[in-house]
Amino acid sequence: YAATLDPKCKPTAVVKLAGSEPAVKLTPRQNPIPAGVDPLAPDADLPPVPQYTAWSEQLERSPVFEQLEAIFQDRIAYIDGAMGTMIQRYKLEEHDFRGDRYANHSHELKGNNDVLVLTRPDVIEAIHLQYLEAGADIIETNTFNGTSISQADYELQAKEEVYAINSAAAKLAKAAAAKFMANNPSAGQRFVAGAIGPTNKTLSVSPSVENPAFRGITYDEVVTAYYEQAVGLYEGGVDLFLVETIFDTLNAKAAIDALEKFFADRKVRIPVMISGTIVDNSGRTLSGQTNEAFWNSVSHAKPFAVGLNCALGATDMKKYIANLSACADCYVFCYPNAGLPNAMGGYDQKGPAMAEEIRPFCEEGLVNAIGGCCGTSPEHIAAIKAMASAYPARKRHGVEPLMRISGLEPLNYQPNAADMRSTFLNIGERCNVAGSIMFKKAIINNDYDTALSIALKQVQHGAHVLDINMDDGLIDGLNAMTKFVNLCVSDPEISRVPFMIDSSKIHIVEAGLKCSQGKCIVNSISLKEGEEAFLAHAAAVKRFGAAVVVMAFDEQGQAAGYADKVRICQRAYKLLVEKVGFNPQDIIFDPNILTIGTGLPEHNNYAVDFIRATREIKRVCPGAKISGGVSNIAFSFRGNEAVRRAFHSAFLYHACKAGMDMGIVNAAQVIEDKYEKIDKELLEFVEDVLLNRCENATERMLEYAATLDPKCKPTAVVKKGGATGGGGGGKKEESWRDLAVEKRLEYALIKGIDEFAVVDTEEARASGKYTKPLQVIEGPLMDGMNVVGDLFGAGKMFLPQVIKSARVMKKAVAHLIPFIEEEKRLSGQVGESSNAGVFLIATVKGDVHDIGKNIVGVVLGCNNFKVIDLGVMCPWETILDRAVAEKADIIGLSGLITPSLDEMVTVAKKMEERGMKVPLLIGGATTSKMHTAVKIAPAYSGPVVHVLDASRSVPVAQAFVDKNLAQRQEFIDDINEQYAELREEFFAGLEDRKYLTLADAQKKALKVDWKDPVNAPVRPKLLGNKTLLDFPIEQVTDYIDWNPFFQVWQLRGRYPNRGYPKIFNDPTVGPEAKKLFEEAQAMLADFIKHKRVRLNAVLGLYPANAVQDDIEVYADESRAEVKGKLFGLRQQAEKDSAEPYYCISDFVAPKDSGLVDYVGMFACSAGHGLEEVIAKYKEAGDDYSYIMAEALADRLAEAFAEKLHALVRCEYWGYAPDEKMSVDDMLKVKYQGIRPAPGYPSQPDHTEKRMMWQLMDADKASGITLTDSLAMFPAASVSGLYFGGKCSQYFAVGKITHEQVAEYAMRKKMDLKDAERWLATMLNYEP
Repeated sequence: YAATLDPKCKPTAVVKLAGSEPAVKLTPRQNPIPAGVDPLAPDADLPPVPQYTAWSEQLERSPVFEQLEAIFQDRIAYIDGAMGTMIQRYKLEEHDFRGDRYANHSHELKGNNDVLVLTRPDVIEAIHLQYLEAGADIIETNTFNGTSISQADYELQAKEEVYAINSAAAKLAKAAAAKFMANNPSAGQRFVAGAIGPTNKTLSVSPSVENPAFRGITYDEVVTAYYEQAVGLYEGGVDLFLVETIFDTLNAKAAIDALEKFFADRKVRIPVMISGTIVDNSGRTLSGQTNEAFWNSVSHAKPFAVGLNCALGATDMKKYIANLSACADCYVFCYPNAGLPNAMGGYDQKGPAMAEEIRPFCEEGLVNAIGGCCGTSPEHIAAIKAMASAYPARKRHGVEPLMRISGLEPLNYQPNAADMRSTFLNIGERCNVAGSIMFKKAIINNDYDTALSIALKQVQHGAHVLDINMDDGLIDGLNAMTKFVNLCVSDPEISRVPFMIDSSKIHIVEAGLKCSQGKCIVNSISLKEGEEAFLAHAAAVKRFGAAVVVMAFDEQGQAAGYADKVRICQRAYKLLVEKVGFNPQDIIFDPNILTIGTGLPEHNNYAVDFIRATREIKRVCPGAKISGGVSNIAFSFRGNEAVRRAFHSAFLYHACKAGMDMGIVNAAQVIEDKYEKIDKELLEFVEDVLLNRCENATERMLEYAATLDPKCKPTAVVKKGGATGGGGGGKKEESWRDLAVEKRLEYALIKGIDEFAVVDTEEARASGKYTKPLQVIEGPLMDGMNVVGDLFGAGKMFLPQVIKSARVMKKAVAHLIPFIEEEKRLSGQVGESSNAGVFLIATVKGDVHDIGKNIVGVVLGCNNFKVIDLGVMCPWETILDRAVAEKADIIGLSGLITPSLDEMVTVAKKMEERGMKVPLLIGGATTSKMHTAVKIAPAYSGPVVHVLDASRSVPVAQAFVDKNLAQRQEFIDDINEQYAELREEFFAGLEDRKYLTLADAQKKALKVDWKDPVNAPVRPKLLGNKTLLDFPIEQVTDYIDWNPFFQVWQLRGRYPNRGYPKIFNDPTVGPEAKKLFEEAQAMLADFIKHKRVRLNAVLGLYPANAVQDDIEVYADESRAEVKGKLFGLRQQAEKDSAEPYYCISDFVAPKDSGLVDYVGMFACSAGHGLEEVIAKYKEAGDDYSYIMAEALADRLAEAFAEKLHALVRCEYWGYAPDEKMSVDDMLKVKYQGIRPAPGYPSQPDHTEKRMMWQLMDADKASGITLTDSLAMFPAASVSGLYFGGKCSQYFAVGKITHEQVAEYAMRKKMDLKDAERWLATMLNYEP
């Protein structure tokens, strides 16, 4: 008997050797269905296909629809040209942009063209009229940057300012059109389009390479901004909206969402035209979409017309317009640039030449309307009209009714009715927490790298659509969905396919849709909660343009049988097409794939019912699709791979023959397990169960399954006791891993694969080929980045890929840093900076565009440069002063608009005047190598080089910080020679974060050793409150920090004369600063002599102890009575370092330590009496003096706070009695202890002032009161807490989670909504 057994098997699970037992005897079939009977055949008498009523919109349509239709059908229409190009001709200065309205505005406004509708309407009207005279049928309002988002760069984001700009712009354009039509009555109707630009933010790309899930703005914030703009434009009278220059389709979807809400609110609809921007010859938007994917994403808006503008000249744009013309069923338009920018950043192409480039558009019937973008003028529009008038307009056509969805690329589902299995859409199931234990574990553990790798593998293994589901009790579904979709969107390989946003909770569905620029599928909605909820959910899905999966549920429950499946789906279809207006092609039914083989007879026909219902639902619901979760079918056989996978394959075979279109599947397995390859013996048992061919099919299947190796494959069945299947070395999935390490690094950089970055970098470092770790960076890593740069420049890689490449680079460099540091230590270079160099970058004055600049910063940061980004609108003084202060190794200047080129020349000249020698890098859309060589380099004797793109910036920057000075000089000499040649050539031919739970953050709080004498609390000499009234001003004046005073008056010295008192030596502002200071001293002397203002204060010092994140304040040192409680907020944003997660309570000894600690607080003011002073000056019309008085009072209040703190440290508390410190060091906070203020970073809750005022009786004691918004009155007042321990330090709480806010509100006995309102700026979520 022993000879028959596998010698390695266990006594509790005996395995017989092959051939030692006779074949297993299986139970015969019981009551098999008769031969020739097809259990899947349709009923003989089917009801007729219902007639459905077409949905009709209830909104009133503007008469402009018919007027524009008539023109677009009859002839080619003409749109105006560039507004910016024309404005530049007027050479406007700062005062033109300010006008009277903004004469005293706090921010420079030059370059903010939109405000000219308010400050120089004559200029804008004149430009409108010139375009109308040139033949434009449609003129655009001057509101390209008219959202609060874009206007924030000029501090004009207030709702009333945005409204003023947009309504005035619309009225101005309408008035110009009316004037033209009055003067030219035979010219016909002219229209005004409300221009809605893309904003300067992108919803699909993270501004941080370290945190690809982060977004600089939320979808809802963009929707709100667009809605506010639409209100102003509409009330100003625009005829239509033009959403233009879309570089990120998610921004466009937000604009569409805003406009749809606006139309619903106003109960009227006006035409909408949408124009995307292809950024280069890759044929994609900046966010990576092809133009057909872009169309699929926005087509739900049913725009009057769709088109392309900007970035390209007509010749380069033509093939993309041809593609758009073929796939769009609306009108098509374009307005290209006047060719490409010349070497000097301008546009040389004249009107006739541009018209000739556009002629093929007309000859091939591609467009219904044409206009001009950058560099075009009325002359161009006139020339285009003269040429195009001879050609008919494009004939609007229908498109084949298909389900058209998209990721970065379009997926136009075209089923093959003869072989549905060949066109079946595999919906990847592994990014579903209910479908993959590995994925669920990754999400719970916050391991998003693993989660992303699961997503990527599904796409690589053939998933056409990626299902994403976060519905689990252990997961915060909303945040997990948002984060994961943002991460997927940031990966161009994953996001090339459409996403299926899967949740039973509509708010989580919406969260996912708000992150995806593509056209998604939503899974799912149903009639389970009744028709009202069903219609609301369907409308929400339609709002985002998504297709929808409808589960076969109704108020009675889940449809199990054939009749219920058909009935519920047909009812849902009727509601969707008749009441919601859903495109039938975008309706996907899931009639419930239910588990068979359970042993319960009532379950035996589930598969047959599904397959038969599939055929009937598609017949009675024309255009609808069928989907389902295929793994459900064989749930009974989980654990037996061969059987389970065979069920999936056989089920798909029969369901697809009946018309099933798609399913949630293991993409790799369903491709591998073709029906024809399934073991025929296994298949017979499987289909008996699947098709319910006999009563005991399940029992027979179980008997047969027991004979199989549970890990074998259905295409290579292995019986128990036989040879093991699937052994040996299969083909490696990642053959690139066999390449040399240098080539592996290059491949990883190009593909953005960071999984092996550390392993391969270490292999290169340890290989012996590179004598120093730095050589690995300079060698294979930079070689790979150079390839990335070449591919990016050639349009073969696009932005998200470059950002991923940078991420790989950063990971590799981070691995090498410790080795580089150790090498420095051994060579005696201890203390040197470990970064490659300091790179200061800025967008120059007058320019607000910074996407390209941000990318450069990210890429250089990943290559170990310390990047100092000064932002946008940077004056040359700021750039150069900061460069000196930060000891910058390189200065980078960026700009998009043409005037930026002149500002770059100014910066170069000022660098020369200062005698600087820092290398200057030039980049941006309008810049060029030629312009840099001809205009910028001659203005500066230091190194100047033009950088084409972000990837190319790295080798250039590294060359400038090369420690080999001879090699560095050789690089500079080579650049100088190139630029000298370019100049000769020119003159010769002259003509775009994680959070810890509160519990985890508390575990990582600051750990203070309270037993250490250095941390022992010091008992204050004064306990309780002390009031200081009419404190002598002369005792405070030495503590005044004068630098903010001069900033109020916008007086700033230039290096080396920055700051007080050096500002007096500045040749430009010095004399005025001196005069201002003397007048301030005179007023200050008057304050002192006549006691114009009074300094009042109250302070309190109390026994206290920390209790977790709060501080109990006691009535006395017995600690028996809690007199009050100060509540703290703790940092939660995840940190890369081991730094603690701070809360103010960390600086006070815990109650359970047994130590009595102390806390203090104060409120002080220099504002008592100030109102009378100001009133006197105002009455005399002396604006200068009242502003001076306010500025001085503010300085005195801050100085008083500084003086009080010194008194507390040395006398009242006395923990630093021997402190000897200059005022300068005091202002630099070199003393022990801190005084954080409620409402500021360390405790951002202003409501904490209420407890302070209660404890100090501050109103009565000092006369300082709190307003309803908890502002202090008088305004020149300061308040805060005192912490005296050496462990105390300033910190910023940063963003906090809903968990902490809810817990904080509960501790304070505060309504959660109130807490969220007071902490609004700190929330990491939308309340």
